[in-house]
Amino acid sequence: MNANELRQKYIEFFKSKGHALIQGKSLLPDNDPTVLFTTAGMHPLVPYLLGEEHPAGKRLVDVQKCIRTGDIDSVGDFSHLTFFEMLGNWSLGDYFKDEAIRMSYEFLTSPEWLGIPHESLGVTVFAGETNDSAVIPPDDESADVWRKLGFREERISYRPRADNWWGPAGETGPCGPDSEMFIDMGHEPCGPDCAPGCGCGKWLEIWNDVFMQFNKDALGKYIPLDRKCVDTGMGVERTVTILSGKKSVYETDIFVPIISAIEKASGYKYGSGEELNRSVRIIADHIRASTFILGDPKAVTPSNAGAGYVLRRLIRRAVRHARKLGGTGRFLSGLAGVVIEEFSAPYPELLENRAFILEELNKEEDRFGETLQKGEKEFEKLLPNLLKDPKKVMSGRLAFKLYDTYGFPIELTEELARESGLSVNRAEFDEAYKKHQELSRAGGEQVFKGGLVDNSEITTKYHTATHLLQRALQIVLGPHITQKGSNITAERMRFDFSHPAPMTAGEIAQVEAVVNEQIKRDLPVSMTVMSLEDAKAAGAMALFGEKYEAEVKVYTIGDEASGGVFSREVCGGPHVERTGAIGGFKIEKEQSSSQGVRRIRAVCKGVKDVRL
Repeated sequence: MNANELRQKYIEFFKSKGHALIQGKSLLPDNDPTVLFTTAGMHPLVPYLLGEEHPAGKRLVDVQKCIRTGDIDSVGDFSHLTFFEMLGNWSLGDYFKDEAIRMSYEFLTSPEWLGIPHESLGVTVFAGETNDSAVIPPDDESADVWRKLGFREERISYRPRADNWWGPAGETGPCGPDSEMFIDMGHEPCGPDCAPGCGCGKWLEIWNDVFMQFNKDALGKYIPLDRKCVDTGMGVERTVTILSGKKSVYETDIFVPIISAIEKASGYKYGSGEELNRSVRIIADHIRASTFILGDPKAVTPSNAGAGYVLRRLIRRAVRHARKLGGTGRFLSGLAGVVIEEFSAPYPELLENRAFILEELNKEEDRFGETLQKGEKEFEKLLPNLLKDPKKVMSGRLAFKLYDTYGFPIELTEELARESGLSVNRAEFDEAYKKHQELSRAGGEQVFKGGLVDNSEITTKYHTATHLLQRALQIVLGPHITQKGSNITAERMRFDFSHPAPMTAGEIAQVEAVVNEQIKRDLPVSMTVMSLEDAKAAGAMALFGEKYEAEVKVYTIGDEASGGVFSREVCGGPHVERTGAIGGFKIEKEQSSSQGVRRIRAVCKGVKDVRL
């Protein structure tokens, strides 16, 4: 079974069970400072898992693009990926464990669907735990369902929190046990305790059903939720690998065309040697991830911060490994063309943004070529003193300086050193690099700490203010203004918008005045669920390129009775009930974000909270 067939079967199955197909969302979450990218299928649906009503109903199914970079250094083995697709089905206060597990089992084993033999499957459930503030019982409820479906005791493994528990993403919030499904890969067990969930390689996870059953409070107690939800996840790449009988995701139809293009562009035959085979896999993964990031409706460009930095790292790492294969010149854009061709059917935005994708890849590859030239010149400057060393060893400290200051890869430093009869103290470099990673990770914990959207009082205020700001920009600068992205923290809001030139001081003052006037008017904020066509007919603004459901939430600021509508926008929320709750609005900075895109940083002062 190939990837297209798997996507189609999954959607068809859950639609037959009363689930509404919803559109996967952007790789770049809007109004969520906790993550740089959409990291899981549940991420865009968190507000609905927390209690908001979804316009499409209580049973949903989707395919979501995801990026995870926490183990980017592991990419190059046979399974790790930075970009992946997640299939998900959702129950928002509808069915729970029994029906969710039975549907999962039917899809996995029925000859009409995946047809996996029952005897090849094993499952895990939460083992329960006792801590200082709570006693959480074992998930016997899920285990009993699996028993009724014919699973023997040795195929039902009770696992601890680290294996079979989800959430909360923060200190408090919804959470619960999960039940995971595994395929027996046919290997000999590693020992008498080998069971589903064992990491020895005998068992490979194929699906995960998460049961949001509790709310963890500030005292650490787990209180049963009145509205229990189900969140499931099945990775397209891993599942296709299993169903195809392959040993690696890179052997599937997902990656074979990309690897063939790498072979053609480099002259290297995949399979000739493991070191360079790993380079091929890294290039294949990174060019696919980079193409999807650049092709996203909210596309970022390579930069030195945030999501742009991740993109830059992916591109440059791919270029470096392309050079190891013998690739020269603009290597990546041709590969991106293959990715676009292979994936444009399920993701038409790639074809729509083809020119932009190829242009940005070429520009970044050219920039990195300049970086490599600078690094080589710096190495040449160091070389005379290095050759005077009787041990002919370059310190790891100097090698790390080349890496940290000029972005010069350690592998190229070692290559240049060997050509000059030198070696590099790699242990010293690795130590410096590890400290660098620890500092970066500590600084990034605030970014990669979870998937929950912040629905706090201050965030709600700022979110509503973005609606006022966008409309004010259109009034002052013109109707061409469209939102290109936003980011909100408890301290400020950031808003990116299309505009060809810097704003003047007068224009900034005008925009501030328009926003503050609407706050002073204390306009009502109302929400209506309507069809996307009706929303557009009513003049509602929507984010260009975003995928919306057939039924959407439309937030209106103002009304005809009180002097007219100021803003009407398709949005998921949250919002204050009246604009007076926002307080004062002040633009602190206006600057360039990228070509043709400007960025505003602003703050609000004073708050009265009643959220809609």
